[in-house]
Parts: sequence; C-alpha cells; structure tokens
Amino acid sequence: MSHPCHKEQIASINRVEGQIRGIAKMIEEEKYCIDILNQLKAAKSAISTIEGKILKTHLKNCLRNTLNSDVDFEEKVEELLKTLKR
Repeated sequence: MSHPCHKEQIASINRVEGQIRGIAKMIEEEKYCIDILNQLKAAKSAISTIEGKILKTHLKNCLRNTLNSDVDFEEKVEELLKTLKR
C-alpha cells in the first residue's frame, strides 16, 4: 500500500520548530509567564492544525483504500482510534 504525501506540512512543521526555539529563548531570558504560556498555546494549536490535516488525508486516502483491499477495515479503525487516544 502506498502512503499519501504530507510534504505540504513541512513549512508548518518548520514554523512550529521556530516557535519552540523562540519559547526556549523566552524561558532562558526569563520572560513573563503569561507570554510564554501564550506562545506554548500557539504552538500547540499549530500542531493540532497539522495533525488535523494529516488525519483528514489519512481518512480520505488510507482508510478509503482499505475499503477496496483485503486489509481488515475494523483493524484500521482500531489502529486509528488507538492513535487518537494517545
């Protein structure tokens, strides 16, 4: 089974990486707690957005392909649920 490409998410991942480095710098510079928390929330939100896009692609491609193959659909659904519960 081939897997869909997620390369379009690389720019977003790189932005989050920069945000995290910025947060580390804020902590090193002893910035105000609320400012650090706001940046952490922004990074978490960005990661959630990326996660949602990858999940959507998975559902539209990988899970749909399961319906047309010999792979057990229930097994794939359980795999997804296990991942989402983490």
